[in-house]
Amino acid sequence: MDWKGLQRELAAHGYVAGDDLAMALHLTVALGKPLLLEGAAGVGKTQIAKTLAETFSTKLIRLQCYEGLDAAHAIYEWNYQRQLLAIRAQADHDSAIEDRIFSEKYLLERPLLQALRQAKPPVLLIDEVDRADEEFEAYLLEILSDYQITIPELGTIVATTKPHVILTANGTRDLSDALRRRCLYAFVEYPDRKTELAILHARQPDLPSRLAEQIVGVVQALRKEDLEKKPGVAETLDWAAAISGLSINDLADDPDAVQATLVCLLKTQADRAMVPIEVQQRLVGKAA
Repeated sequence: MDWKGLQRELAAHGYVAGDDLAMALHLTVALGKPLLLEGAAGVGKTQIAKTLAETFSTKLIRLQCYEGLDAAHAIYEWNYQRQLLAIRAQADHDSAIEDRIFSEKYLLERPLLQALRQAKPPVLLIDEVDRADEEFEAYLLEILSDYQITIPELGTIVATTKPHVILTANGTRDLSDALRRRCLYAFVEYPDRKTELAILHARQPDLPSRLAEQIVGVVQALRKEDLEKKPGVAETLDWAAAISGLSINDLADDPDAVQATLVCLLKTQADRAMVPIEVQQRLVGKAA
């Protein structure tokens, strides 16, 4: 499948990818290289990995990163309780118990190891990698370079099949040069009006065209306001679902109801205060 074909397949599964992003995803698959996606929260980076897994009809394995994440939670750990039971049961009868308790039977696979041991290449999503500590990046380097993991007690485990690796980052901290060198790169922007309309129509095809244009117009205008948390694509879809569920066919028909639904878009008290009903009506008027 060429990059245009992949772009069409992603669109068929509800994700409208621009040419640059579609090419980056195609090269990730074709070259077997990880893809690092950066961009503001809410632009759809995580959804890219989910849709890619749907497109290839393969498993999505997700590692959510956070401060303090270590190998035991990301790669593997030993089933210590089961090992202890085995030691107690065999303590007086087997002097070679240590060799047996550090075997596959007692190994707990975490997301990174799981991804390397799939019969069919999965999509491995390493989400918000910049939230993890810098030390954690060192664990990733062997995996991203050679698609293998070294377990001291078992040796080196090489990937059964190479996973399609997607890393996302929101700019919480700078990532190391070593990590960046191992990845292809794409920056994901908020979609323009045309693209966001296409996304909305793909996800909610029954939404009237005029209402969809109003919804996207208001969201696009809100992103230009001085907000703490700009609404992302997921918020657009939530708001559209809320409007549709209330049987509102025109945003200008019921300003009070529309104002109440802004809970889908505005996620802090300061942002709610920035968009009183008068501002909402002004934005709706411009979007009409």
